[in-house]
Amino acid sequence: MASYILGLDAGNTVIKAIIFGTDGRELAVAALDGRSSMPKPGHVERDLNELWANAVTVIRRCIEQAGIDAGDIVAIGCAGHGNGLYALDRDGAPLIGIQSLDTRGVGIVAEWAQANVGDRTYPHCLQRPWAAQTPTLLAWIKRFAPELFQRIGTVFLCKDFVVNRLTGARSSDTTDMSGCGLLTMPARRYEHGLLAAYGLDDCMDLLPPALESAEIAGHVTAQVAALTGLKAGTPVIAGLFDVVASAIGSGVTGTGAASIIAGTWSINQVITDEPIRDPSIFMLSTFDPQRYLAIESSATSAANLEWIAREFLEHEASDGKSPFEHASELVASVDPAGDVPIYHPFLYGSQQNGRARAGFYGIAGWHGRAHMLRALFEGVAFEHKRHVETLYRAGAHFDEAVLSGGGSRSGVWAQIFADVLGVPVTVARSRETGALGAAIVAGTGVGIFTDFATGAAAMTSAARHYSPNGAIAPAYAARYQLYGEINQAMGPMWERIAKMQAQP
Repeated sequence: MASYILGLDAGNTVIKAIIFGTDGRELAVAALDGRSSMPKPGHVERDLNELWANAVTVIRRCIEQAGIDAGDIVAIGCAGHGNGLYALDRDGAPLIGIQSLDTRGVGIVAEWAQANVGDRTYPHCLQRPWAAQTPTLLAWIKRFAPELFQRIGTVFLCKDFVVNRLTGARSSDTTDMSGCGLLTMPARRYEHGLLAAYGLDDCMDLLPPALESAEIAGHVTAQVAALTGLKAGTPVIAGLFDVVASAIGSGVTGTGAASIIAGTWSINQVITDEPIRDPSIFMLSTFDPQRYLAIESSATSAANLEWIAREFLEHEASDGKSPFEHASELVASVDPAGDVPIYHPFLYGSQQNGRARAGFYGIAGWHGRAHMLRALFEGVAFEHKRHVETLYRAGAHFDEAVLSGGGSRSGVWAQIFADVLGVPVTVARSRETGALGAAIVAGTGVGIFTDFATGAAAMTSAARHYSPNGAIAPAYAARYQLYGEINQAMGPMWERIAKMQAQP
């Protein structure tokens, strides 16, 4: 009898369901785009009932498309975007979903910086607060929406909500809870001292058990089986932070290996045997039961292209090409050694300044859309480079990297990454590395694989390789330096713009 694994990937926008063979072959893929709402400046939310309805639809479509007996699906793994805040009420019903693009917490983070709150959280979780971090958002709700706060029964992350709907389980996992700064490291547990540092000492009961990713959280309920076509009783693992899933799904499992994800977020991460203790590193997550990920990240990556394609390119593609393919062709038409503007990819703020805004600089009358798009591609790569330099300074060095996420689908962009970072870049075979990583971990959880590395060896492979072009390095170095200097100079201007906005 054949064995299959269902991988789910719940991002800030799209939820995907993919059925994999144990060799990594994709039998079927189904995806649905969700809608975000922005009820106020800086607030980015989603309807949790819609998220679950979309999950039901993609699972059902995926099973139908694969044409298999659902009983042959031996395990289900779910990955989801980290941070943000997904809450159930005290009766277990969906309450609110806040996405990791949200910036409502900027004011609280600034206040906490003045009060040195980060100096109190860092010794526990090896992180400092930031705007869309889960505890920051919970503190915001506690202060500015007390009636909503009183209704919260469980604080989840995105994939935890999906696992809960599948199984009824109230659980999370160590990758997500460490990634959002709620676990003391390396002990991997909740502690009152950490919660008290955030002003959340009364919130311990709101946090679900933090399992290891491959542990079985529960089993598909009969009600969900009727909705989706799954078999009741199918094991569902606790799941994992999508950046960890994408690393595993792109074949990155060895200590010292690097994974770069050009998705909604700019993710730059290196596997370490021990947690790196350096306050300059943005985020720490567990990787497997023994190891860790040093993560430098911000919401500054391929979401910029999604925005510009949606607003300006959607109706311009021809010959059956998508707006993204059209954009890549335009970028390739511009000489990288020529006169290219500078772009800051700060549509949702920057890691260093939640009030930062995106912008083009140095535009002249002879520049066209191709130049603007090239500036965007480069600006995203420059912000990845800034993150990578932080990792290097902290001791997390690497001399090659695997690129995944939506940006990896463009060969032009992958080459820009290799040229800007100055290291060889490999693109994994699977475009769905998040779902594949979740499937690998699910396979490990039910005993198909002995560990993540064994599963990745069986289910992943490389598709393309890109080597840095040394001839273009001086041009990129000069533009990168200018990129950073403009970033520093714009700080006061962004503060003035923020004061014009009615945001708590």
